[in-house]
Amino acid sequence: MGEARRIVVKVGSSSLTTAAGGLDADRVDALVDVLAKVRGADREIVLVSSGAIAAGLAPLGLRRRPRDLARQQAAASVGQGLLVARYTASFARYGVRVGQVLLTSDDMSRRAHHRNASRTLDKLLAMGAFPIVNENDTVATDEIRFGDNDRLAALVAHLVRADLLVLLSDVDGVYDGDPSRPGTSRLAEVRDMADLAGVDIGSAGKAGVGTGGMVTKVEAARIAAAAGIPVVLTSAVHAADALAGGDTGTYFHATGRRSADRLLWLQHASTPRGALVLDDGAVRAVVEGRKSLLPAGIAGVEGEFAAGDPVELRDGTGRAVARGVVNFDAKEMPRLIGRSTRELARELGPAYEREVVHRDDLVILHP
Repeated sequence: MGEARRIVVKVGSSSLTTAAGGLDADRVDALVDVLAKVRGADREIVLVSSGAIAAGLAPLGLRRRPRDLARQQAAASVGQGLLVARYTASFARYGVRVGQVLLTSDDMSRRAHHRNASRTLDKLLAMGAFPIVNENDTVATDEIRFGDNDRLAALVAHLVRADLLVLLSDVDGVYDGDPSRPGTSRLAEVRDMADLAGVDIGSAGKAGVGTGGMVTKVEAARIAAAAGIPVVLTSAVHAADALAGGDTGTYFHATGRRSADRLLWLQHASTPRGALVLDDGAVRAVVEGRKSLLPAGIAGVEGEFAAGDPVELRDGTGRAVARGVVNFDAKEMPRLIGRSTRELARELGPAYEREVVHRDDLVILHP
């Protein structure tokens, strides 16, 4: 951990705000003190920070986090400005400039948007600014939300090719039971997700101002570890120890290799806008042969989608076997079903002599 050169740090709402809402300036400053001192010529840090909605509660007279999307967006609109202003002032004590990057999952599942996000983060780091990433809660709808910033942090870690992901919360690691009960112990290492078999992982945080919990943090750790990025899960008060490579929290060993950025986003951050039902031959070609999906292998179409949208690829039983970015609108699909690309090119033009989903824009869900 101490040798990691590019690090993504995620901090939850409960570590920055009070249960009643509103930013805790001392907590923000304490975190910034750690990050600013660790950051240097040979170490780069990207911060994924929750807290926008929580910060907007008190100013809007809300006693608790609202459940409806409209009031969440209103709280985020007020709170995001307060959050970034607090970070800007705190980092200014160290002469560090802050750059804000707001993302939705829709941004990341579309090729051009994904490329722009990657380029922006790389340039901010190259220019010496400190990137602070958050979900764009003010415009995100239920269909295009990441759902929690833990998952967003795992995907950002992959996007910026991080050497380490640090998840900070109000709990100092994964325990083999309820940490408030005697006799439970912290799991120092997780070498494989099988190590967590039988472990009861709680779902709620203590403060009640965020959307995550231990379940979302473990899932984020699984995503990052599977993409070749080790993870430390600990409490915000132990941030300095975690970044120094100390014995704190739970360390998740990397379990896989890095894959193409967009494919990770497609698998974990996209929301399918429709589905294509494949015949048995197409299922074998896509899943076992890792081939592109051609019109001849499609047996049915479901939903309304446009070219460039993510869609599910289903077998005859309705099981989703893959997910991919489609090259045609839903309204075009009926005349393509079951036909060869050569036949379509003769009848409709050369633009139709192509894959419905190219293998480079496709992830297998069930091998």
